[in-house]
Amino acid sequence: MDLTVIAAATSTQDGVWAYLLLFLLVVASWAGVPGVGGAAVTGAAVIASQGHLRIAPVLIVSILGGAVGGVIGYYLGERWGRRMIGRPGRRQQQRQKAVEKAERLYARWGRLAVFVTPAWMTGIAKMTFSSFVIWNFLASVAFVLCTAPAAYGAGKVTTGHHDPTSIGWLVYGLALGVVVLIAMGWYHRRRQAREATPGTRRGARAVAGSRRLP
Repeated sequence: MDLTVIAAATSTQDGVWAYLLLFLLVVASWAGVPGVGGAAVTGAAVIASQGHLRIAPVLIVSILGGAVGGVIGYYLGERWGRRMIGRPGRRQQQRQKAVEKAERLYARWGRLAVFVTPAWMTGIAKMTFSSFVIWNFLASVAFVLCTAPAAYGAGKVTTGHHDPTSIGWLVYGLALGVVVLIAMGWYHRRRQAREATPGTRRGARAVAGSRRLP
């Protein structure tokens, strides 16, 4: 659905409306609406591979959308998250368990949890805002630069473009995804080692700075 709507918007004003729609969909996704952001980024990259959009603006708009949407989601979670979680209803226990799971993730992974939890959940978990802005931006960059190039390259290859550049986009996106996972694992091991060192004040500061769990 997102692919169809974005494709229709490319026909006017050199795709300006398509870029705006992409931005809004990514903002909505990072603010808390599940699913639409990933589909929009992938769809826009595939459309760009067919020459209807340009890949550079797709990357920039998607990254900015993730950064803005994340801040909105954080604010919503910090301000109203616990009130919504505690609201009586059939799924109250499920919502509470989801928050407890997120808090365990932050206790174990620290700032890296931003990569795998919704922004509104981060607001509930009370990560410091300055840390969140930085790590949310990194998460947005990592997600977009892994997803969009891979989709762009795949779109090229599946439509018969087997030149080194087209294949290179696909390989780049997939390889960067592997690099990001390796970097996350390295950071996590380094963080654990630092916290495990007796009397390491630096590790204590890192933990305290990464979250303010209630």
